[in-house]
Amino acid sequence: MDRSKTFLIVGLGLLGGKYAQVLSGKGYRVLGIDRDPAAVSYARAHDYIVEGAAENFAPLIEQADYVIFGLYPTALLAWVETYAQFLRPGALVTDVSGVKRGVVAPVQQAMPAGVEFIGSHPMAGRESSGIAHSAEVDFAPANFIITPTAANTPAAVEWCRDLARTLGFARISVLSPAEHDRMIGYVSQLCHAIAVCLMCASDNTELARYTGDSFRDLTRIARINDKMWAELFLWNKDNLIGEIDMFSAALGALREKLAAGDREGLEEMFRLSTRRRQAFDAK
Repeated sequence: MDRSKTFLIVGLGLLGGKYAQVLSGKGYRVLGIDRDPAAVSYARAHDYIVEGAAENFAPLIEQADYVIFGLYPTALLAWVETYAQFLRPGALVTDVSGVKRGVVAPVQQAMPAGVEFIGSHPMAGRESSGIAHSAEVDFAPANFIITPTAANTPAAVEWCRDLARTLGFARISVLSPAEHDRMIGYVSQLCHAIAVCLMCASDNTELARYTGDSFRDLTRIARINDKMWAELFLWNKDNLIGEIDMFSAALGALREKLAAGDREGLEEMFRLSTRRRQAFDAK
């Protein structure tokens, strides 16, 4: 990408902060805005951005050639309603949101003439949140999903690919917003739901001294950003409820085999699980 261009990061949280860190480290001019003055100060102090603001955003927005929204879906829609008018013609805009239906189309419609929004999702979040933890994020092993619509140009899709490569993502895919949300309901949201329910099913804190790797691995993501994940679950609730029902049926089938003493049935489930898990190991 052209290093003469200016990036604006809107929302200096975990991922917004990481974008700023990587892009500034590669020689791009990066600006940042966030309603939390502490986040802006942190970004400035660590040279993630050259200029930032916690209010009076318009002067920075007007400078940006490329804009990254590091906002939750509800906050993103509210932001574009107020501030999209300040985006300069020719600007390219993307996001980091974990859901796309209900986000991409309204944001595209809110863009002023000459400004193009294309959805994307860096699947590189962590249990921790906030810009102070952004340096811990590793993009290299993570997936980057681009979610174009018919409103997007091939040039914008290629720009998004270039952005992902610049950030260090090795695996870049393209899905529709609906395909993305179906996928994310299973591979991300259901996993978080299971981890949360494992921790909430009983007060098991006294077992912490006895647990092995299996429990720690399975519940790592149960230390969760409550506000963000509640919003993501609710925005994708139809897909997530379907995945929960599917999982509940599978767990019920295992319970039935266990209650019946069906050793062969259990072993067959375990063999199927092993075969399917091998596909992920090969990636």
